[in-house]
Amino acid sequence: MMHKYLLDTNIISDLVRNPQGTIAEHIAAVGERSVCTNIIVASELRYGALKSGSKRLTDQVGYILSAMEVLPLEQPIEHHYALIRHQLTTSGTPIGPNDLIIAAHALERKLTLVTANIREFSRVPSLPIENWLNR
Repeated sequence: MMHKYLLDTNIISDLVRNPQGTIAEHIAAVGERSVCTNIIVASELRYGALKSGSKRLTDQVGYILSAMEVLPLEQPIEHHYALIRHQLTTSGTPIGPNDLIIAAHALERKLTLVTANIREFSRVPSLPIENWLNR
């Protein structure tokens, strides 16, 4: 079974800005078929592009998302969401609602989350994380 990586918003945003940069190098190293994102990240990216008012940025986001598997949210993600939210709320270290869904999805699908937001996501117990922007 191929190891898969779920790319977070800040990672794909860097790929949009630097199509031949560090993220593209990592994707080439692990193989295009081993990376994906999810509908939450895709929604955040499309919102950011729309908000910017840049047709070029909107087109670039659309191109990258069309070339990458975008996973839908499906059961049993809600079990992971509930457990993570309960653990983090109880410990007084909650994370943002979208990040909570992204983390639950990565755990449920047994994916490594690739993000530059290590501080927030490292609060999630047992979540495998890599930062491809760190050299």
